[in-house]
Amino acid sequence: MQAQTTPNEGKATSARHTIWSIDPSHSSATFSVRHLMITNVRGEFQKLSGSVTYDPARPEATTVQATIDVASINTREPQRDAHLRSADFFDAETHPTLTFTSKALRTGDRGLELVGDLTIRGTTREVVLAIDGPTPEQDDPWGNVRIGASATTKIKRSEFGMTWNTLLETGGIAVADEVSISLDVSLVRQK
Repeated sequence: MQAQTTPNEGKATSARHTIWSIDPSHSSATFSVRHLMITNVRGEFQKLSGSVTYDPARPEATTVQATIDVASINTREPQRDAHLRSADFFDAETHPTLTFTSKALRTGDRGLELVGDLTIRGTTREVVLAIDGPTPEQDDPWGNVRIGASATTKIKRSEFGMTWNTLLETGGIAVADEVSISLDVSLVRQK
């Protein structure tokens, strides 16, 4: 037996339901990882895309879909970038993209948390992103409406099949397992 609904039922909660696209030229996906047990090496992915469905009246219904082009990795060192694209790390030839698909937006110990599936090298793991935002809506100089948000998380690269390493003569390893990820996104409302 199906529940009966009236024609206007549910419309009030979705009146502000909007779709936003990631503006890649004003967004960033960066990471850092301990190198030689001395300092953090930072890098970024220069090509990202995606969309966010958002209703400020029902933030728990937010959905996020994002894709990152692995070949766009940049650590300011071409040889290292080539190694990171190789099968030792991201295996960009076989797995050209990283993807994130949200499952829930919730309030947690650190404020807003976006729970979702991160896929790297064909392996999917659940991650929790600590969210700062969204910012209030703003009109930009080109006639668009924008919002923004930042997010951070940490992952273990070994959980995604990236286990390459070198033992150091002094003890320790060349590349740490834990990777810090930071995202800053500018979102443009779809017309």
